[in-house]
Amino acid sequence: MAVELCLLLLLLCGSTISEVQPIYKPPPGTLDFGFVPAKTYDTGAYHEPGAIGILFKIVHAFLYLVQPNTFPQDLIRKLAQQQFGNTQGDYQKAIYYEIGFIVSAALGLLFILLLPLVGLCFCMCRCCDNCGGEMHQRQKKNADCQRSCFATFLFVASLIISVGVLCAYAANQHLTNQVRGAKKLVNSNFKDLKIFLNDTPAQIDYLVNQYNTTKDKALSDLNNVGPVLGSRVQEQLGKEVRPALDAALTMAGAIRETKEALENVSVSVEVLQEGTERLHANLTDVKMHLSNTLNDSACNAAQAASTCNIIRNSLAQLNINANFSGLPGVSSQLAKINDVLKIDLSSLVQKGYAAFNDTPDLVVNQTRNILSDIKSVLESIGSNITTFTRALPVQKILADLMVHLTQSEAYVQDYFPLVEQYDFYRWLGCLILCCMLVLILVFYYLGLLCGTCGYDKHASPTTRGCISNTGGNFLMAGVGFSFLFSWVLMIVVVLTFVTGGNVEKLVCEPFEDKNLFKVLDTPYLLNKHWKNYLAGIIFKNPNVNLTFEKVYSDCKENKGIYTSLHLEYLFNVNELLNISMYTEDVALKIEHIQINLSKIILLDEIGKENLLNFSSSGIDGIDFSAYLTEINKSVTKVDLLSFANDLEARADQLPKGALENALKGHANNIRMIHNQQVVPLEQAMKYVKARSTLNQSIRLLKRTSSELMVKVKNVISAVNAAQDLINNNASQVIVQETKKYMDTIIGYFEQYTEWVKESISMEVAACKPIANVIDTAVDIFLCSYIADSVNTFWFGLGGSSMFLIPAIIFAVKLSKYYRRMDTEDVYDDMENGNNGYHKEHLYGIHNPVFTSSVEQW
Repeated sequence: MAVELCLLLLLLCGSTISEVQPIYKPPPGTLDFGFVPAKTYDTGAYHEPGAIGILFKIVHAFLYLVQPNTFPQDLIRKLAQQQFGNTQGDYQKAIYYEIGFIVSAALGLLFILLLPLVGLCFCMCRCCDNCGGEMHQRQKKNADCQRSCFATFLFVASLIISVGVLCAYAANQHLTNQVRGAKKLVNSNFKDLKIFLNDTPAQIDYLVNQYNTTKDKALSDLNNVGPVLGSRVQEQLGKEVRPALDAALTMAGAIRETKEALENVSVSVEVLQEGTERLHANLTDVKMHLSNTLNDSACNAAQAASTCNIIRNSLAQLNINANFSGLPGVSSQLAKINDVLKIDLSSLVQKGYAAFNDTPDLVVNQTRNILSDIKSVLESIGSNITTFTRALPVQKILADLMVHLTQSEAYVQDYFPLVEQYDFYRWLGCLILCCMLVLILVFYYLGLLCGTCGYDKHASPTTRGCISNTGGNFLMAGVGFSFLFSWVLMIVVVLTFVTGGNVEKLVCEPFEDKNLFKVLDTPYLLNKHWKNYLAGIIFKNPNVNLTFEKVYSDCKENKGIYTSLHLEYLFNVNELLNISMYTEDVALKIEHIQINLSKIILLDEIGKENLLNFSSSGIDGIDFSAYLTEINKSVTKVDLLSFANDLEARADQLPKGALENALKGHANNIRMIHNQQVVPLEQAMKYVKARSTLNQSIRLLKRTSSELMVKVKNVISAVNAAQDLINNNASQVIVQETKKYMDTIIGYFEQYTEWVKESISMEVAACKPIANVIDTAVDIFLCSYIADSVNTFWFGLGGSSMFLIPAIIFAVKLSKYYRRMDTEDVYDDMENGNNGYHKEHLYGIHNPVFTSSVEQW
């Protein structure tokens, strides 16, 4: 419910949708609510002036020279509070701040007053044949140099004036072009507002509908309460239960291995006993026959006596070394193990596993009724949200806003042609001002062209050509129009300079560095009863710390209007989105979950008794050392092959005869026994495998029997402890895991409310269009379109007007060299003794021209 109330408040404040968000993937284990539906805006609140921007920067630099002072925040505050002038220092500060504009405007006014007066005096003076009005030119030696200098200076001044005219014309045309294109920008802003009004309901519905994501996830966990809660309980209990059952299962495997080992020992001993007994019989027979042969009288001879004695003494070596017949049997132990195995301990342990693994099913069966109640609570929350959303007058509010927006757009559309019409009049007036300068420039350029091309240095002043004379007349015409138009141009320059310059310094620059917002945020500035004007308008509470600067900055960053306007003072989302509002009933239901696991039997008494019987089977009484000793012995005491070879060698030491042959025969029999019986006992698979199996089995039995009673008791103790945990302490584990399960379910609601808070703060009703409207009105329309263009216009026009003064001087001086004179100076030859002109007394004629010319020059 809190979500919908907050969204309604956002609508009342007239916000806008947020822009497209970057692709985001939620971390594992979190709910993915997606992004609030958003559309892009067409309005780009940024103006790029193009090439003329260079002129704008030059004008800004010039204004900085004229007015380098910082923005006078204190003076503006006093002026807004109607307290300006209460102290004498206010006027001094204002004059100090405006001193650059005051001095410049004073010079402009002086120009306006003096230049027409000077032109009038100059005209009257020339009408009286003074100030160069007399059509007589005195010849000088440096006349060509003076004429060239005057022409050059006039041309340079004309070029500068031309550049100024071009700047003024470019600024005039730029302003007109921007005004014509402003309609598109205005329509773009209206389009963005319409997008907001049309798409805001979708944003609201999206936030509300995302409750279904939370509900579906909670229901999914509830439907899977066995795998979720049951698995958690099982996991906690399994930390003790599984090791105990694993130990019991391992012990069951040890019983089977023990039986196999005992059987292997019994079989292997029988095999080895059979082989060694047959070998012993054969060796005994050989030893008996060999002893009989040595008892022959031939051995009593002196040559054979010592050899026979040596052979007789070595007969004791012909015997078996490993005697498996004397090893104790394991039949009694095997019989007891077989009795133990009559009970399938592994099956009993597996039943314990199965019973413990049924924990999730037990949880499902025992929580069925409570889960249905929780589902009903979740459904009722969703129904309440939907019902309240439908009860909100969202459509009516949006319809009213759309009506106001449509009316505003119609008003702008109706008056925009009038704006374009007035702009045309302005453009035409500025064009006429430029044409005034163009007319003057035309006369100057034509004068320079005709005068330069038509000038003949061999012609006397009275005989100059028509083209040269026309050039001089053009120059004087330019001078005349300069006097006529210059003061009009300067009036326009002063007015636009004072207006446009102050707009740039007092509005545009403070707006860019946000000092203007700091002034607006001054307490009690716009309303002497309100500390914060914006808070008083929105909240009817001027004590709320809400500033224009903060709102503009937040909207510039496209933050939500809830954050930008600090709407928590009207509608605290943190309180209204209190998680307890949604989860109190759910938590109560989950806390009533009770699960009984006493039916789980890990290992019954039969299984435990079976383990005890195994421990008392007697395998620990087997003489393992005797077995290992016999296994490690060789088959015979002596190597029969070596013994046979040695016997044959000693037989060769005897005299030839029956004794020698008999001994050699015995040696061959020994070799035969070695090959037919000893070698198979050592190499044949039957005996090798029996020996190896016996070795492994004895060692396995030795390991198994080591502290067997202790091991069995430890297994039974572990199983009893695990069973006791399930029977007596499982409730505590279940409570802990149920709380964690409840925290998980509630965590989904927390994620939802946190996501709603974040969306309301940053995404829903993002107020970037508000900043766009302000930027469009102030930064683009007022500053970039109007102020920059007007300032560039007066800069070019003023510069051209100022250079009219030197142009007038040079044009008057130069015209004397191009115009045809009525009289001129006449020179005699130097040989006649004159000084280059006629003397009046020589001809009895008074020469007033000469006199006036001398006075003039």
